[in-house]
Amino acid sequence: MTNHGNMYGPDFTFLGIPRCDIDDPASYADSDVVILGAPIDSGTSYRSGAKFGPQAIRAGDYLPHDGERPHMALRVDALTELKVRDAGDLMMPGGDLVASLEVLAAATEKLSRAGV
Repeated sequence: MTNHGNMYGPDFTFLGIPRCDIDDPASYADSDVVILGAPIDSGTSYRSGAKFGPQAIRAGDYLPHDGERPHMALRVDALTELKVRDAGDLMMPGGDLVASLEVLAAATEKLSRAGV
């Protein structure tokens, strides 16, 4: 389950948060939240492009985090209250939905066992 940053597009993180490596538990040992990208296209029919979703979400807010955008209802800035890391995109086997979901399940289980 090697991580190569973002599978499709330039390698940058969500809101500029620190990068971690899913294969290196020490890189996320103190994390409260780890963001994983799951670029899977094989779950959609005639609508390819879903695999670009994780990168689009990261690109959607490219400004550096400044602590000025708290959750509207809670008035809490999660990035100052929690230790959040971005593990980039998981490497998904193209065209195989079942195998892709197995990769995602293995990654989330790994994080869960590490206490994240």
